[in-house]
Amino acid sequence: MTITVNGKKTDLPENSGRTIDSLLAELDVSQPLYVTVELNGEILERNAFDATLVATGDTIEFLYFMGGGC
Repeated sequence: MTITVNGKKTDLPENSGRTIDSLLAELDVSQPLYVTVELNGEILERNAFDATLVATGDTIEFLYFMGGGC
């Protein structure tokens, strides 16, 4: 299965049950509780991570929003 993660083509073993939640664990994403996920241009609700399947050709962005400034 080939997907694009944060702008890079990524080859993963075939897994028809791979969800966004399992992908976060599989890719050892830093601070998964604070990541926002964009799937094919759409922001996912956090409560959908465990039910949203990842498919060949998907484009996924892991986004972190930071506060701060003066």
